Amino acid sequence: MHVLDLGDIELDTSFLVLAHDPGRAQEVPTFGFLITGGETPIVVDTGFSEPEIMGNLGMKGWWRDGQGMESALAKHDLTMEDVGYVLHTHLHIDHAGYDSHFPMDTTVVINRRELEYSVSGLMGEQYPAPYIKHLVDRLHEQGGALRLLDLEGVDAEEIIPGVRCQVAGGHTEGSMNVLVDTDEGIACICGDVIYDVVHQLVSPHLQRMELDPAVTGNHAGSKRSEKIAIRRAVKDARFILPAHDRPAVVERGRIIGRTFDRVPGDLIPLDEWPGKLTRDYGAGVAA
Repeated sequence: MHVLDLGDIELDTSFLVLAHDPGRAQEVPTFGFLITGGETPIVVDTGFSEPEIMGNLGMKGWWRDGQGMESALAKHDLTMEDVGYVLHTHLHIDHAGYDSHFPMDTTVVINRRELEYSVSGLMGEQYPAPYIKHLVDRLHEQGGALRLLDLEGVDAEEIIPGVRCQVAGGHTEGSMNVLVDTDEGIACICGDVIYDVVHQLVSPHLQRMELDPAVTGNHAGSKRSEKIAIRRAVKDARFILPAHDRPAVVERGRIIGRTFDRVPGDLIPLDEWPGKLTRDYGAGVAA
């Protein structure tokens, strides 16, 4: 599994972790993920459609050198035409904007509840019209351009052997986790259920109880449902892969280290993990 660097965005730090240093602007990466070694390459999340669209939410976005879907795939000698499936943890503005660049014979996979929720209007420009209209076009395209999952009624649904989807909840009503079997255990791609590994899980901001995660400042449900979603992501995983932070290594519910651009990968101990994100090494989202 490989981290795809799809762009950077700027937002308020308290958006990432509730009540953490509100009013301070923070730049964070937006990641997608590439799963190889199975029947077909799989991409999870596609980033924003163009940096300017982040202005719809009063945010800023950038494509810097080497960022973006084409460049990220090219580093692995792949093009978008090589990808068999695009899976979406959810459909927010910074995660589902590049689907229209994939051919119609690449199957986009979404939890059905997420598509329903995206057109409800409850989160406004978090779900831009061009993204959702494209997905509706895929819905009516012949040949399997779109696959909708009903995850609320099953434990998980398999996409290819070793890759399955489960309901996540918490961040949006239709969020899903992507679980991947690796040689070292299960890797859970959790989207925005977790934003900031350090301040939500390692040293949870303002929390007192053992292993009680801090919630984000951007969730559609209750704080309780978000804590449950975070625990679900961590519960059986050896690795967790958030969309705006580098991967983390888990042991009995605790974060014991990090990796940088792939899972499995070299384990970086927490005491060697710097407090500010750098492109050549990586870190927790917030200092």
